Amino acid sequence: MAKARTQFICQNCGTVHSRWAGKCDGCGEWNTIIEEDPTGGIGGGPARAPKKGRPVALTTLSGEIEDAPRIESGISELDRVTGGGFVRGSALLVGGDPGIGKSTVLMQAAAALSRRKHRVIYVSGEEAVAQVRLRAQRLGAADSDVLLAAETNVEDILATLSEGKRPDLVIIDSIQTLWSDTVDSAPGTVTQVRTGVQAMIRFAKQTGTAIVLVGHVTKEGQIAGPRVVEHMVDAVLYFEGDRGHHYRILRTVKNRFGATDEIGVFEMSDSGLREVANPSELFLGERNEKSPGAAVFAGMEGTRPLLVEVQALVAPTSLGTPRRAVIGWDSARLSMILAVLEAHCGVRLGQHDVYLNVAGGYRISEPAADLAVASALVSSLAGLALPADCVYFGEISLSGAVRPVAHTAQRLKEAEKLGFSRAVLPSASTDLPKNGNGRLSEMETLPDLVAQIAGSRRVLQQAEEAD
Repeated sequence: MAKARTQFICQNCGTVHSRWAGKCDGCGEWNTIIEEDPTGGIGGGPARAPKKGRPVALTTLSGEIEDAPRIESGISELDRVTGGGFVRGSALLVGGDPGIGKSTVLMQAAAALSRRKHRVIYVSGEEAVAQVRLRAQRLGAADSDVLLAAETNVEDILATLSEGKRPDLVIIDSIQTLWSDTVDSAPGTVTQVRTGVQAMIRFAKQTGTAIVLVGHVTKEGQIAGPRVVEHMVDAVLYFEGDRGHHYRILRTVKNRFGATDEIGVFEMSDSGLREVANPSELFLGERNEKSPGAAVFAGMEGTRPLLVEVQALVAPTSLGTPRRAVIGWDSARLSMILAVLEAHCGVRLGQHDVYLNVAGGYRISEPAADLAVASALVSSLAGLALPADCVYFGEISLSGAVRPVAHTAQRLKEAEKLGFSRAVLPSASTDLPKNGNGRLSEMETLPDLVAQIAGSRRVLQQAEEAD
C-alpha cells in the first residue's frame, strides 16, 4: 500500500514546501506553514488507479457568438463594476477589510434581485440566521424573498442548492469558512479553500447559477489563501475605503465579462450603502480654494471621469534626511517628480520635508496625476494658492517633458460640468473638444509650468506693492 503523502503549504501565499519551516520562502511570512494532506482535495491518492478519459467534441473558432445573459441587480454602481450585471454560470470573488461593507452590499443586491422575481440564496458561514436577519431589517431587506441558510459544509450546501428550482444567484459568506469531508484539514487552510471554490465553480458551470464568494484579506490587503483562487473565478472585486471616511469604492481587479478598470462609489450610512452618482462632488465637497499646495486632478477610472484634490505640504526640515510621506499615491513616483523638479526646474527640495495626500482617502493609480502633483508641490513651496477654477492632468517624463494622456475630452467635460473653466494639460493632446468654452494652458515641459506659477506670484506681489 502506498504511503500517504503530505505537503507543507503556506496559508498566506499557497507555496508548497517539502518540509516544515518557520518562514515561508515565497512570501516571507512567519508561522504560516501547515502540514496538509492534498490527496483528498486534488483527485484522489496515489493508490487509486487512473480513470480512463473520454473524448470531447472539438469545434472551430468560427460560428455564432451569444452574449452571456446577465442578471441586473438594479444597483447601478454594482452593475457598472460587474460589466452590466451578474453573468449566469459565473463565479465572482469579493474581497475587502473586515467591516468595510462586503456583506452589506451583497445583502442589498440580494434583496434587489429578489424583488425582481429572481431566486436568491444567501449562505452564511460566519453569522447565525438571527444575526443575518438583524442586518436585513436594518437595511430594509427583510421584506424580500431571499432564502437564508447558515452552513459551512460544502457537500450539505451543494445538496441544498440542488433541491427545488435552480437558484439565480448564490452568495457564500465566506470561502474561508467552507470545509469538505473529502479533505483532512482544518477550515480556512489552502486545501480546504481550494476544494470549496472548485466545488462551487463546478456547480455554477453545470447549472448556470451565478455564485458570489466573499473572501477575507490579509494585512497587506490581498485576498487570503492561494493566489490560484483568483485565477479560478471569473471576476475579482475589491472593496476599498477608510473607516475615517463615509465613502466606499468597489474596484474591479479581474473580469472575464467586462472592463477591469471600472469602480463603483458608495457612501456608508445608517441604512446601508448609498450609491454616489457623482463622485467628483463627494471628493471636492470640503475643498479650501485659497489654500496653497492644493491642485485639482482630472482623472479617469475606467469610463468614468473623476475629479479629486491633490494636497502637498513642503516645509523646512530639521532632520538630516528629509521626510517623504505619501498617502493615496505611489511614493516612488513622488521621488521621480521631486528629482525632475530639482534637475530641470531648479526647485530645491533637498532641505524640505514633503507630505503628499489625496483628499478623501482616494487612491490614484494613473500617471496622469504627475502634473497635478508637481503643481501642488510648487504651489506649497511658493506659498501661493493655485487658481480655484483650474484642473491639472498630464504625465511627466524624466526629461521634464509633459506627455499627453488619454481621454482628454472626457476629463475637460467633467471639469466644465463642475464649474472649472480652466485647465493645464499637455500641449500634444489630440482629442481636445472642438467647441470647448474653457481656457486651456498647454504645457510642453515642466519648467513652463513652474514659470507660470512663479509669474503669478510676481504679479501678486506687484499688486500688493501698488496697494
